[in-house]
Amino acid sequence: MPREAPYLAVADVLRARIVAGEWEIGERLPSRARLAEEYGVGRNVVQRAMDRLIGDGLLEGRAGSGTYVRVPRERLRLVRSRHRERRGVSRFGAARGRSGATPEQGRAGAVTERGEADAWDTHSQVRVPAPEAIAERLAISPGDPCVTTHYEFLAGGRPVQLSESWEPMAVTDGTPVVLPEMGPLAGKGVVERMRSIGVVVETVVEVPRPARATPAQANLLGISPGDLVLQIERTIYDTDGRPVETADMVIPDALREVVYEFGVDRP
Repeated sequence: MPREAPYLAVADVLRARIVAGEWEIGERLPSRARLAEEYGVGRNVVQRAMDRLIGDGLLEGRAGSGTYVRVPRERLRLVRSRHRERRGVSRFGAARGRSGATPEQGRAGAVTERGEADAWDTHSQVRVPAPEAIAERLAISPGDPCVTTHYEFLAGGRPVQLSESWEPMAVTDGTPVVLPEMGPLAGKGVVERMRSIGVVVETVVEVPRPARATPAQANLLGISPGDLVLQIERTIYDTDGRPVETADMVIPDALREVVYEFGVDRP
């Protein structure tokens, strides 16, 4: 059986000591040098162990000061569900429910989210050339013009989620709904906007992946670089199987837990 990496073993021991309350919340841990001597490992091993626990939300690093036991954060639940009686592909994580945010209304059987986001900031750009990866997801050619919209979702004034959506301008160009957050159906969502121009949404595909926050993402979300995040790649298709929108969502693990809920069709 493969031997556990030394940094993982150190991380497990430190985790147990933290959970046991050996260091109080907000208390600084001993230096890397001291811990390295205590465990008989190199400082880089201790650093990797601490990085692991920072990513798990147990510790936080403070520049020029050291590493501290992190204040626990309440994780808000984000429920993503599929039920025939519900309608809509909600705006990335901000849906009517406890939050009171406006959802994207859609057809029966689409995905709905219920979360705690109660406000959002957005910024759209038109005629942005599609990067190769986005073009592949949208089944268009690299460089084809798109509308891209950046979202920052807030709960109680605190950022809890980032999203970036892309829509091919070949679908919406010249229509009143080319901008998701402007026009007669501003903020109504992909399903309703597309329906207004004769495009019927049928399928939503989501691919969740664990990741670490980049410095830019961490800065926007108020977390530390390298913290755990969940990245969800979402693509929406019409009845012809044509992708009409794709989005990348970034959800900080320390702030939100994502739950997928699926109903069972009744006879």
